[in-house]
Order: sequence, then structure tokens, then C-alpha cells
Amino acid sequence: MAAEFESGAIRNVVLAGHGGSGKTTLAEAMLFAAGETNRMGSIEDGSTLSDYHKDEIDRGNSLVLSVLNATWKGHKLNILDAPGYPDFIGDMKSAVRVADTMVMAVDASAGVGFGADSAWKFADEAKIPVLFTLTKVATEQAHFEETLTYLREHFSRDIVPLEYPVYKDKALAGMVNILSMQYMTFSADGSGKHTDSGDIPDEVQAGCNELREGLIETLAESSEELMDAYFENAGLNDDEIKTGLKTALLQRRIFPLFTVSSTKNVGVTPVMDFLTEYCPSPLDMPAPIAAKEGEESGVGLPKSSSGDPILFIFKTVSEHHVGELSFFRVYGGKIVPGTDLVNIQNSTTERINQIYTTNGSKRKETTSVQFGDIGAVVKLKNTHTNNTLAPKGKEMKIPTIIFPAPITDAAIEMKGKGDEAKISEGLHTMHEEDPTFNVYQDPESHQTVVSGLGEMHLEVIIRRLQDRYGIEVEMKPPRIPYRETIRKATTTSYRHKKQTGGAGQFGEVHLHIGPYDENIPVPSRYNVRGEDLDELSWGGKLHFVNSIVGGAIETRFIPAVKKGIMEMLAHGVYAGYPITNVRVILYDGKMHPVDSNENAFKTAGRMGFRQGFNMCNPKLMEPIWNIEISAPADYMGEIMGDLSSRRGRIMGMDSKGSTQIIRSQVPLGELYGYAARLRSLTQGRGSYTREFSHYEEVPGDVEQKIVQSAEFEEVEE
Repeated sequence: MAAEFESGAIRNVVLAGHGGSGKTTLAEAMLFAAGETNRMGSIEDGSTLSDYHKDEIDRGNSLVLSVLNATWKGHKLNILDAPGYPDFIGDMKSAVRVADTMVMAVDASAGVGFGADSAWKFADEAKIPVLFTLTKVATEQAHFEETLTYLREHFSRDIVPLEYPVYKDKALAGMVNILSMQYMTFSADGSGKHTDSGDIPDEVQAGCNELREGLIETLAESSEELMDAYFENAGLNDDEIKTGLKTALLQRRIFPLFTVSSTKNVGVTPVMDFLTEYCPSPLDMPAPIAAKEGEESGVGLPKSSSGDPILFIFKTVSEHHVGELSFFRVYGGKIVPGTDLVNIQNSTTERINQIYTTNGSKRKETTSVQFGDIGAVVKLKNTHTNNTLAPKGKEMKIPTIIFPAPITDAAIEMKGKGDEAKISEGLHTMHEEDPTFNVYQDPESHQTVVSGLGEMHLEVIIRRLQDRYGIEVEMKPPRIPYRETIRKATTTSYRHKKQTGGAGQFGEVHLHIGPYDENIPVPSRYNVRGEDLDELSWGGKLHFVNSIVGGAIETRFIPAVKKGIMEMLAHGVYAGYPITNVRVILYDGKMHPVDSNENAFKTAGRMGFRQGFNMCNPKLMEPIWNIEISAPADYMGEIMGDLSSRRGRIMGMDSKGSTQIIRSQVPLGELYGYAARLRSLTQGRGSYTREFSHYEEVPGDVEQKIVQSAEFEEVEE
């Protein structure tokens, strides 16, 4: 049974940073130092507690948020190991939502990546303190001063080292604790234990004194009270430093930096000490905000374990042999087994049965989860990520997590038949686990289209689908929703005549077909007797004008003519894509007293339109998307060259720190695979967002290829 902790002894910590920066190894070292494990797991042999899913072990990367915990000096550390690759930042955002402190891992030999930029942005939105840890400082490629300078330029001038690594013969010998001005040497057994000494090596003494003075000056600048004390006493005493550090950290006026070598468990325990001594508990953070369903403004909830129990689901995972496992943070009261709560979003009642704390796939039952703590529960029937559970009548909802919008799509096809129900269930489950993954049935192409944050994201989802449900699925580029239109007008006539014995079919229509423009009136030679302006479900309009005079076609047959034209608009003529923005004027025709009927005139309208459309200089239109690319300035040349090859147009550029923002318009047909390409061009440091803009004509050479490769059924009379 897991131990219980009061709210003041809880620290909710998210380990964030770019993929490969050492977060998972840092988590392993923390658990080992705290005695949660008897040996440190390794990414190379797939034995870490965090990365326990098969696809994570196979790829050697964190792909799923992992929830861990450890006891350290009377405190409970809830450690959220968040994926750092762009395709999985939805889980990072979930972790930041329920964390009170971020530990940002930065590879001292490789620097900052996209994952670190995203983490910094999410922490700023959440207004939580950030600690930086320079990882892999024991490698020969580590650069402490260069990395520190870059971090200050890239993130904040208020990044202040609290440790300084000491090297001898190019090997890490120890670290200087800038707060205590003690020299720390670490045990070689990997336990994380260290011995403190006042004997700071002479070669680093001056540099460490300078760093300490910089720390004190930064703290003094964080408040008027400390500034007055600084000038009165020519410095700050230890108590003022400690109090000032806690306050400045919580107010995000200082960002401490530590140095670690997680594989050797060097520098890890001082980070854990700092988390427990200086970083905020849930009681130190602002009161959680909740609002009634449908209301925008909320109220602060009591920061207490004695009130109404309110919990928020921030992550849902489907575990083998367990079912759905829901991770939650308590935002009011405390949660005990046997509690009945109502899902605020869908009004269903859920019973909280067994409650667990987790270390990756390992679960330990607990008797309660206090205010501010994190736990897990299994088999909630109708509750998923972003849902709030509260007592009946307490309709207070925790604000939902706003996840990043998908940036890439793929169509999927089943290789076997009869798996429709399985794949539907599987895709729905995948979305519940990961809200950044979406799926829909395209009514136009009849394809099942999946959307996500990158090609790797979709590959991982589909692999899980196949492994979990035994379904063979193939991914391919989705059909681009081109549109057909025309650039000039013509007149045409069509007679539909069919005799099959007995009553036949007869209908003749005379049509004027041209582009629709609201600013261009109906030609004056036509007498408008009736008109419809229909908004087409696929975009654009049909302006249908009845200009029949003298009863050439009876009024009862005119809707059938329009119906036939609408069928042709949906089907397409030029390349099999829906047609938009046309005006059709029915100005003459003929009937037969016996053989004319609605079907005859519907066919005449359909075939007459098809015949005339091909005489009106048909043209393909393609969807154009606005994309906004963020990447370091060093990669601008490669990015713009690649955009040019994709027929992209640069619409503007801005700078944000050391990051360049490029705004561009690119045809959707050129964006398949772009997420992977951009990351390849920028060594994983580029990202983009997308938004539909408009349709415009396809260039002639591209259009010709599309039309030649078009596959659609010819419409028969």
C-alpha cells in the first residue's frame, strides 16, 4: 500500500525538454537515488520504468507521458516524464497542466531543440517555475559556458547557475554548489550520494564567486525589500537568499540551472533536494480555477483536502490486461475508494474504486489521494482526458487542456475485410488516449482519414492499432479536395429520348452555363421567372435561373432539371471533383405529352450540363493553406528553398528572440510529408502550424497531371 502525503509535502514536477535530452535517464536516476528501484534502467536495453511501451522500447524514445513517483526527505515527488519530440507534445502539454514545477533538461553537448522551446512556451502559459538541468555534462562534448550563454540569449537573462562543473583531465571530477559554496564529489557507485567540502579548486574559485554574486544581484532585483537589504548590508545573508529564492522562483523572476550526469547519478540528488526545499507545493500555487459548464469566468477553489472532492483527468491510457487507466490530479478535497462522482461534461456517474500511484507500468494501491496530489484509477466507463469529476450538484469544471491542432493527414485502408467494427473501436480508443490524434470519414472521397502532429505520430498510432487489435492497415496520401469550375460561358442543348416498349422517356433542355459572380447580373436577354442561389456543401454556389417562357417545359419538371444538375456538380466533369460557383439558366426546352416525366428531365439536365461544362474552359482549383513556420535563423535558406519547391509563397517574416517566424501559403497537395521534411531540414528544431486559407487555380502543368491521373466513373445517360 502506498504511503499518504499531506498537500504541503507534495511536489508535482514535469521533466521536459527536447527528445534525447536525457529526461528519461534523469527520471531513472531520481527513482534509483530515492530507493524506488534497486538498479537504474537503461534506454539502450529497454529497461526504464518510463519507456515501457513496446513502441518506445523499439524506437528508444519517449512517446507517451509516464507518471512516476518517489519519496525524498519526507516529500512525495510526482515525476511526469513528458515526451520531447514534436509529434507527441500533446502529452507534454497535459503534464504541464498538472505540474507545479518544470525541470527542463538541456543536453550540454547538443543544446536546445524544438521540445525545449515548446516546454518553455507551455510553462510560460501555465505560469509555473522552471529549473534548467544541463544533462550529459560528463561527456567530452559538453560545453557549460557556451550552453549557459545560449540559454540566456534564447530563453531568459534570469537563468542563474546554482552549480558549476569541475573537470580534471577532461573528466567530470565534481561540482561546486553556488548556494553553499561547497565542493561536491559524488560516489562512484551510482547512488547519487555526495560529499561536501569547502575546498573549492583554485582554478574555479573566481568563477564561482562571480556566479554567486550574480545570483545575489538577481535576487536583489526581484523585490524592493531585498534590494534595500542588499544596499544596506552590501549583500544578502543566507536567510534572505533562501526566502528570496523561493519567492523569485514562484514569481518566475529567476530560473536556476543545475548540472547533471544522469547515467552516473552525478548532480541528481541536489536537484531533488532543491525541489523539496525551494519549489512550490500545491498549497503554494494560486487557487485552482473552476467554472460552471457554459460559463467563461470561474472561481478559485479552496486549497484544502477537507472540501468537496474534485478531480481532473489529464491522461488516459489503455493498458494490456488492465483496460483504460485514467490519470488525475485532485483539485478539491481528497479522493477515496468507493466515492461516486459525476462527469461534468456528460452528466454520467462514475464510481471511484481502487486508486493507484504508478511508476510506469507498476501500480501500487493507495487509500486516498489528497488535494494537489496525482493518482490513477481504472475502468471509468464514460470518462476520458479533459473530463472533470465532482460530486452531484457541484457543477464546477476545471478548464480543459487546449491541445495543438493536427498538422498532417493520411488515409488508411484495411488490408483485410470484416474488420470495420474493430478498426472503428480501435481508432476511437486511440483518440481517447491521445486527443491530438483525430479520425474522420471524408464524405467526398469516402476515405478514412487520420490526422496528427506528424508522420511519426501517425505511424506510431497505426502500429499500436495493429499490435493491439490485430488489424492490418495501410497508410497513403489522402485524396486532395480539388474543385472544378469554369472560366467562360456557353449555351448548349440536350435531348434525352428513350423508347423501351410502352411508355418512353423524353426531355429536352436548353441551357446557358457560365461562371457565377454575384457582381455580374443575369444576361438581359433572359427573362428571370424564378431563381435559386444554393450554398453547396463542398463550398461555392449554384445560381439556377428559370427563364422558361410560353410553357416550353411545364413548371413541375423544372426542379428535376435542377436536381440532375446538382448530381453532376457533386460528381464532377473535368477530373471527378465537385464543381463550384456556376450559373445555369434554363431558357428553353421541349416536352412530350406522354413520355415526359421527372426522370427524363433530370437526365436531360444532368447530361446537358455535362456537355456544356466541357465547352466552358473548365479549370481545377486547389486548397491553399496558411502555414506558420518557427525555426532558428540558421535554417532559413533551406526552409525557403524547400517552400519554393512546393510552390509556396512567402507572405512575411518576423523574429522572436533567436527564432524566425515564416508565414507562407502552400497548396495542400504539397504538404504531405512536410512535418518530417521540416524537422530533417532543421535537425528537429523547426515546427509549423497550418490553417485553411482559400482555393485558387492550379497551374497548367500541374493541372494536366492531375486530370490525366484522375480516376472517376463516367456518368451514363
